[in-house]
Amino acid sequence: MQFQVPQFIETEDKIIGPFTLKQFVYIAMGAGLTFFLFFFLNLWLWVFLTIPINTITISLAIAKINGIPLPKIVASSINYFWQPKFYLWKKTKIKSSEIQKGKEIEKSTESKKPLGDIWQRLLTSKTPIPKREKTTHPAIFNQSKSHQEQYEVFRKITGEKEIARRIDYK
Repeated sequence: MQFQVPQFIETEDKIIGPFTLKQFVYIAMGAGLTFFLFFFLNLWLWVFLTIPINTITISLAIAKINGIPLPKIVASSINYFWQPKFYLWKKTKIKSSEIQKGKEIEKSTESKKPLGDIWQRLLTSKTPIPKREKTTHPAIFNQSKSHQEQYEVFRKITGEKEIARRIDYK
């Protein structure tokens, strides 16, 4: 026996035209309020109040910020400002023996690193680490002038300098 599993359970059904029931209620409340204000206010005051009321009700019905509906954001912001905030900070005293234990733990973890701080030294040092980095041989530049023209120093995208043999095709 096969059952149909609902796929889109988080999307609300469009009941009245392109609007969900909640959206329609927001728009209907704004339209109803402006309808009743029409009978009690002068025309210029009614137009002045109708524009912001309809803007607010339409934005409550349609607007979403980061995928969250505007009424939910408004309710959360009202709760944030309305509820009291209570911050508690307790100062605790640390014994010197606990500090020593913490330093010993740090030293033991540093010695267990497989490469130690070689990577950090590679990134920050100006001198090459023996048996880890290639050094350029300045002996190339001590050769005669004809041989010196055949080699050229260039800088890679990463910033390191490299010596390469220059070949000019004529």
